[in-house]
Amino acid sequence: MKIKVFIILSFLAISSSCSTKRTVSTNYTYASECLGVELDGSQTIKAWGNGRNREDAVEQAKKNAVRDVIFKGIREGKQDCNQKPIVFEVNAQEKYEDYFNKFFADGGEYRNYISLKDERIFDKIKRDKQKTSESVTHGVIVRVLRADLRQKLTKDGIIK
Repeated sequence: MKIKVFIILSFLAISSSCSTKRTVSTNYTYASECLGVELDGSQTIKAWGNGRNREDAVEQAKKNAVRDVIFKGIREGKQDCNQKPIVFEVNAQEKYEDYFNKFFADGGEYRNYISLKDERIFDKIKRDKQKTSESVTHGVIVRVLRADLRQKLTKDGIIK
């Protein structure tokens, strides 16, 4: 009887240890994170982007940083960042869709309101990276010129 129980327990232990590895889904979205605020009203943000390759992912991360400052506000990271979004209007992105589609187009105007001068050369070489079979995710440190962005949106009639 003891031998049968021992054999059954041994069989269960071996079969459970040979199970396949389970992984968590790789389609995880990362939130933009505040790293600091400059005295000129700009925010230093670590933003993440997805793309087919490194260049696409870095460009998407820049767009995500500006979009988060405009519509969401930066909630993660240091608390001294301005957590409020620039545009408070509900569904403003959909209401002014034509404007923001041109603004966030590849090579669009959003590039005038970011700076990469806070990213050190070591950070450029070794950017945070996650890779799946279809895409890559890169983290980039950018400075969003919040005051200039607010002036632009006020001038264009998006915010009052």
